[in-house]
Amino acid sequence: MSADARPVPAAPASWLGAVDLSVVVPAYNEEDRIGPTLEALRAHLDAHVGTGAGAWELIVADDGSTDRTAELVTAAAAAEPRIRLVSAERNRGKGDALRRGVLASGGRRVLLTDADLATPIEELDHLEKALTEPHVAAAIGSRAHPDSRIEHHQSRLRELLGRAGNRLIRAVAVPGIRDTQCGFKLLDGDRARAAFAASRLDGWGIDVEILQYFRRQGWPVAEVPVRWSHQEGSKVRPGDYLKVLGELARLKAGALAVAGLYLLGSLLLYKGLWADLGTSYLADAGQDQNQWEWFFAVTADNVSHLRNPLFSDLQGMPDGVNLMANTVMLGLSVPLTPVTLALGPAVTWALVLTLGLAGTALAWFWLIRRWLVGGRWPAALGGALAAFAPPMVSHANAHPNFCVLFMIPLIVDRALRLCAPGHARRPVRDGVLLGLFSAYQVFLGEEPFLLAAVGMLLFAVSYAVVAPAAARAAVRPLAKGLGIAALVAVPIVAFPLWWQFFGPQSYHSVLHGDAAGNSPRAFVEYAQRSFFGDEAQADKLALNRTEQNAFYGWPLLALCAGIAFWQWRRPAVKALSVTAAVAAWLSLGQRIGIPGTDLVVPGPWRLLAHQPLFESVIEGRVGMVCAAPLAMLVAVGADRIRSFPVARERTLALLVVAAALLPIVPTPFPVRDRAPVPQFIADGTWRRYLPADRTLVPIPVPDPGAADALHWQVEAGMGFKMPGGYFNGPWGPERMGIYGATPRWTSNLLSDVRGGKEPPTIGQEWRDQARRDLRWWKAGLLVLPQDQERAQVLRDTVTKLVGRPPERVTDVWIWKGPFR
Repeated sequence: MSADARPVPAAPASWLGAVDLSVVVPAYNEEDRIGPTLEALRAHLDAHVGTGAGAWELIVADDGSTDRTAELVTAAAAAEPRIRLVSAERNRGKGDALRRGVLASGGRRVLLTDADLATPIEELDHLEKALTEPHVAAAIGSRAHPDSRIEHHQSRLRELLGRAGNRLIRAVAVPGIRDTQCGFKLLDGDRARAAFAASRLDGWGIDVEILQYFRRQGWPVAEVPVRWSHQEGSKVRPGDYLKVLGELARLKAGALAVAGLYLLGSLLLYKGLWADLGTSYLADAGQDQNQWEWFFAVTADNVSHLRNPLFSDLQGMPDGVNLMANTVMLGLSVPLTPVTLALGPAVTWALVLTLGLAGTALAWFWLIRRWLVGGRWPAALGGALAAFAPPMVSHANAHPNFCVLFMIPLIVDRALRLCAPGHARRPVRDGVLLGLFSAYQVFLGEEPFLLAAVGMLLFAVSYAVVAPAAARAAVRPLAKGLGIAALVAVPIVAFPLWWQFFGPQSYHSVLHGDAAGNSPRAFVEYAQRSFFGDEAQADKLALNRTEQNAFYGWPLLALCAGIAFWQWRRPAVKALSVTAAVAAWLSLGQRIGIPGTDLVVPGPWRLLAHQPLFESVIEGRVGMVCAAPLAMLVAVGADRIRSFPVARERTLALLVVAAALLPIVPTPFPVRDRAPVPQFIADGTWRRYLPADRTLVPIPVPDPGAADALHWQVEAGMGFKMPGGYFNGPWGPERMGIYGATPRWTSNLLSDVRGGKEPPTIGQEWRDQARRDLRWWKAGLLVLPQDQERAQVLRDTVTKLVGRPPERVTDVWIWKGPFR
């Protein structure tokens, strides 16, 4: 809509005083029926609304008619002063006409009705009854309601096309509304004027735009069954539904631009990975890229062969792997099975990371725009910071379950719908959706869900303290919604969670020691991948390069502190500030080293460290919870800056925000060439040497420190099983969680040799132990790549252990079973 097209509202007739009902009729070239329509409306309004000056007004919004429509309305207005004409100089569309008419109205209620009266004015009684229901802000006549009566149908083809178009609009724009395009609507007057003042569409899409506005504001809309009759000469054509979709696309252009920028940013981060998916390996991923590609591959293999997706014995032989107890992200790996089978798990890995980061940013943008700020670009800035904050980027090296978090904002939104004052509360519907969303998040990542729940709880408690009246009002609908959510989610996740905690190869906890918390200094320093990052400094303050869980940088923290002080009167700002501060405090761990001293004091995590679920959490990761509240504070500040009346002040303030964010802008992930798969494996030669029902044992046995053999298995189409591997599994009688398979004497020996230790003297005791280990692994073939680090020493060691020299085949040495 151009600037000159913005309507200037006509002032309501002042002599009418307060008007109970305004009727707005958009009209374009309606000379044949505008007269009878006005007479029918006037007669019904006099009889059923009142004859007083303030009972009703009837506004005809003429859309630049080229016939006698305006002339006839003017004549009617001369006879009945409560009829008014609002004219446009030229035809702009139904949306522009409705906007002009509604903004010129002054009624406590506003009725929109088409000039053809396809829905008779007598149906107003039903809409009025619905509008009297508690909290209902709009009642719309719905032709699709099962109780509606269609007295005269359109042609069969036209009706089918119309239904198809309406369903498409509902699906992409306003799901839950049966009939978006019926022109018979009764709206609360003030809310109608607010909605139309904010509208931008000039065509048929105005109906959808207004419904979307009411939905965003949380104003309930009731659909009411009505009588409807197709009128000959109707200007609505089936093709107009496509025009509506086009208008809605233009309406969403800003949001699409934001999404495009997020995707571009994510692609730039992973440009090295995408450059050559066959050989590129994220340099700081450790062995995690091998592990994740294996997770995607094994899920696709299980799904395509109709096997249990919660378990596999392809690695960790003979015990296997409890996949539900590992981070396989079934919520993505299962639906992406076709991609994995067709293009390979490396493509799935790159897609999940790239689209996951962009999608997470878009979800935070949507949440922030919906609940916190009015401006699109402040919300976009907040969404970017929430998804691309330094801790998230650190995990984006290797942990998609911690950076692909697009469901968390949707879960937060449903929780807010249940308890936010002034919004439509539908505990059943929102509870069901909250349960479904929560169940799905369990299949994306349980630990990030737990951390998000901690953040939501901190925010809820903080908000209840600063706004106790709102908290009291929210208790019942929130409790009801959470109860319904539990009833929905528990049956979905019950068996998978039982399998995770009590099924084969389940474990109780993974302990990380009492020094896994963040250093207080980490919060004010910069992460390795940040624009101002110092690799050496970050390495000193983090567990590893994928666990830089703080590193927000002092400028961002100072900016957020300033915004919090500036906007402290807002309860949400208080709650966000407290949430970030407490999460940062908890992330300091069980022991806190005071920077610059040798003093160590007890940390807050000691209260949670040994509690169920929390015992397996790396406490430093709680620092990731700070990303969202800090991002929201920045969005609040940027949104407030938008309203500065002086351009110089506005520019200076925005420069301050930019200066605080520039140091933590993420830089592209470096890549390296991945270790090549031995030709012996890649070309399938191994199949001639491996007996059926036996395992292929890579030398050394794969473990979390060296898991390239997982990539061998992927390249071999998951055709063989192997011992060892990289996963979480049980160890010992207490089934304590460890990384990798339960170690054996032989696997430890070979790992030590690979790491540089000299092998011990191999005597009969070692040979007997090796035979026991090989039988345990059900070994049928030992494979040592010739380019393996310390290959000659490993070859000599294995030769002594099995008592015979290897056979050289292509680019490997092999020892064939049996091993008795």
